[in-house]
Amino acid sequence: MRSFQRGALDLRPVTLTPGVNRHAEGSTQVEFGHTRVIVTCSIEERVPPHLMGKGTGWVTAEYGMLPRSTHTRTQREAAKGKQTGRTMEIQRLIGRSMRAAIDLAALGPRTLTLDCDVIQADGGTRTASITGAYVALVMALRNLQSRGVMSKIPSLTPLAAVSVGVVNGEVRVDLDYEEDSSADVDLNLVATGDGRIVEVQGTAEHKLFDRKLLDGMLDGGLAAIQQLTAAQAKVLG
Repeated sequence: MRSFQRGALDLRPVTLTPGVNRHAEGSTQVEFGHTRVIVTCSIEERVPPHLMGKGTGWVTAEYGMLPRSTHTRTQREAAKGKQTGRTMEIQRLIGRSMRAAIDLAALGPRTLTLDCDVIQADGGTRTASITGAYVALVMALRNLQSRGVMSKIPSLTPLAAVSVGVVNGEVRVDLDYEEDSSADVDLNLVATGDGRIVEVQGTAEHKLFDRKLLDGMLDGGLAAIQQLTAAQAKVLG
């Protein structure tokens, strides 16, 4: 039996709570089952040096896990003075995903930074971060428009992310930690609500997989992402 008594292709209970930070231009708390992430979106009226004078905007992200987001306390990376390779890889994935969601040229010379802080981890923290980051990004843009800073919100493409895997020979969607740590195949999928793929990260952890199994994972993941973008739309109105 899977957590929350769900089927193989069912998501855990998903909750998106917007406006959890009074200071940030946009924010949300996203919950995938017991995984919880707070995402804030901050806006600066400038761009990185390599984009100066080009009339385009930029979207980037930072990701971190709080010391007691897991079963044992993990030392803060700031205390170590260095981010892990996992952290850098995840925040780059979030940034790439968010740049795929927005027309950067229409954004103008400003930078949107998505900060994703995991307060409780039970698998799927990167996919939850991406799903919540889209909500925070849209709220931040609406904030700019309501204050008259931006007359029109740039064109947006709703997208979300979900983990998929093969556990005991079965394709399963939205793995919790127990499933993720024992999966034969582990895959993270980022896609739009209409089924266009942004990124696929798939690895044979214990067993090789064929094209048929990959297609099954993609089909299950895309169906779940359609549900996630519907949940985003409901929260955003």
